[in-house]
Amino acid sequence: QVQLVESGGGLVQAGGSLRLSCAASGGTFSRYTMGWFRQAPGKEREFVAAMTINWNIGRRYYADSVKGRFTISRDNGKNTVYLQMNSLKPEDTAVYYCALGLVVGPNVRDYEYDYWGQGTQVTVSS
Repeated sequence: QVQLVESGGGLVQAGGSLRLSCAASGGTFSRYTMGWFRQAPGKEREFVAAMTINWNIGRRYYADSVKGRFTISRDNGKNTVYLQMNSLKPEDTAVYYCALGLVVGPNVRDYEYDYWGQGTQVTVSS
């Protein structure tokens, strides 16, 4: 059974940075998509970023709201995906989730993912 464990959330001032990590275990896939989503209080879960892994060729996709500030990357040797978040804004405050989808593509819908982590809280103060 695939397990995803996020870490790295916390409290940061506006303009600061955080790096989230998502460690994957329990499965081996050569083609898949890793995604980051977030959910703020009272709002629906929304897409943040995704990276497709297709025989070691990866493509990255970002929501317009984070483009230029957030970067998704991976360390294949550690089975870990990262979300580097720079120039954080109060509106970035949310619980951040990583997800793994077995379909390769710019998956921006949460139903396109098969496995989910438990989430990590990110709070940006003004």
